[in-house]
Amino acid sequence: MIGSLKHCKYAIGLALLAASMNAQSADATAKQRNAAAAMQESLAKQRASIEQQTGNASGGFFLLPRAASLGGVTGAIAAPAPIAPIGMPQLAECNPLPAPEVESLVGETSERDGVSPDLLRSVMKQESGFRPCAVSSKGAMGLMQLMPATAEQLGVLDPFDPTSNLDGGARFLKQLLGRYGGDVPKALGAYNAGPARVDATGAVPAIPETVDYVRQILSALPFH
Repeated sequence: MIGSLKHCKYAIGLALLAASMNAQSADATAKQRNAAAAMQESLAKQRASIEQQTGNASGGFFLLPRAASLGGVTGAIAAPAPIAPIGMPQLAECNPLPAPEVESLVGETSERDGVSPDLLRSVMKQESGFRPCAVSSKGAMGLMQLMPATAEQLGVLDPFDPTSNLDGGARFLKQLLGRYGGDVPKALGAYNAGPARVDATGAVPAIPETVDYVRQILSALPFH
C-alpha cells in the first residue's frame, strides 16, 4: 500500500510539473506573439507615415529615382535606403514652412552662398513643397531633398534642419552652376538626373520627368 501511495504521489508530481512547464511554454509563446504583433504594428505605422509624406505628388513632392543623381560632383551615391531607414524621423505630419520663414531662410542662404534667391525658392518648392521633414520614396530628405550620402558629403549633419538642408542644396547648386558656366537649365537637369547625364548630351537630359522638373522651376523664375 505504501509503495502504491509513493508511486501515486510521484505520478501526480510529474503531472503537475508537466502542467507547469506547458503553462510556462504557452506564456512564452503568447509573449512572443504579442511582441511580434507590436513590431508589425510599429512597422505599419512607419510605412503609413512615409506613404502619407510621399504618396501625394501634387502636394509638392517630386518623386524620382535619385540614386544616380548628384554623383558626378559629390561622389558615388549610396543605394536607395529602405522605406523606413534606421534613425530617420518618421513624422505623421509634415507641414510647409510659413512664408515669412521661407523668405528669411532664402535671403540668408542666398547672401551666404551666392545663389539667386528666386532659384533657391523655386527649387525648394519643386523638391519638397517647403516641407522640412519631407522624405522621398528613395530616401531623399528635407527642403532640398538631399540623399543621405550627399548630405554627409556636403557636411549637412541634420538634413531635417531647414537652415542646414537649404545651405547644402544651395552649395551643390552653386557647384553645378559653376560646372556648366552659369547655364541654369543644365544645372537643374544635373540636380535632378545627375551630372553624368547632362555631360553625356551637353543638354538637359531628354527624360520626361527631368524636362518637366526644369520647366516647372524655370517658369517660376523671372526672365525665363
